[in-house]
Amino acid sequence: MAVFALAGLIFFTSFNTAKGTNIRTDTSLLKLSDLIQERSHKNKELDDSSASLRRDIESLAERDDGSTKAQDEKLTALEKKAGTQQVKGTAITVTLNDAPPNATAKLPGYPEPQPDYLVIHQQDLQAVVNALWQGGARGIKVMDQRLISTSAVRCVGNTLILQGRVYSPPYKITAVGDPDKLNRALSDSKAIQNYMVYVNVYGLGWKVTQDGTVTLPGYSGTVDLHYAQPVQ
Repeated sequence: MAVFALAGLIFFTSFNTAKGTNIRTDTSLLKLSDLIQERSHKNKELDDSSASLRRDIESLAERDDGSTKAQDEKLTALEKKAGTQQVKGTAITVTLNDAPPNATAKLPGYPEPQPDYLVIHQQDLQAVVNALWQGGARGIKVMDQRLISTSAVRCVGNTLILQGRVYSPPYKITAVGDPDKLNRALSDSKAIQNYMVYVNVYGLGWKVTQDGTVTLPGYSGTVDLHYAQPVQ
């Protein structure tokens, strides 16, 4: 009787929880993933629209804004430093990628990999970006977006969230500058040296290519700072 009573309680709890749905498959996760991708695409469309409108405004303002030549030159110099203008020059691209899911330790003395060892982390991307700035990069693009001083390279799980858009590996980071100095900065970075251990042992992806002359796009998003305020 006790067994039947317990079984009945389990069936009732399962029925009450499911409410006619399949509780074995967490469809909410699939829906959340789809929603994230949809919002990411929407943000890209809004960024493109915003950039187009900004170009129209700048074109109208240039007709007669009352500024002197010296003021125009100063503004242009500030725009270049801010990353809102295109930058052209020799460049290199660093590509980071996850290790194969069935990776094992390639060198003796190292433990078999945990799942955490086989994926690109936020600090890996930040290490490359910081090293390239240290090497004198005049401009950096992560995936298809130009970085500015307020850009935050952040990862949630195994995805990169950059300026409102979501990316998956492989991650490509392109920098315009002196290739020799950029490569030297990558080699001298302690954080990248640590990353290279995982490259050699577990097969994380690492590739540096010389791109020749390229043109990085200017940042086209908003440059206004937004911050939280207490509710009155």
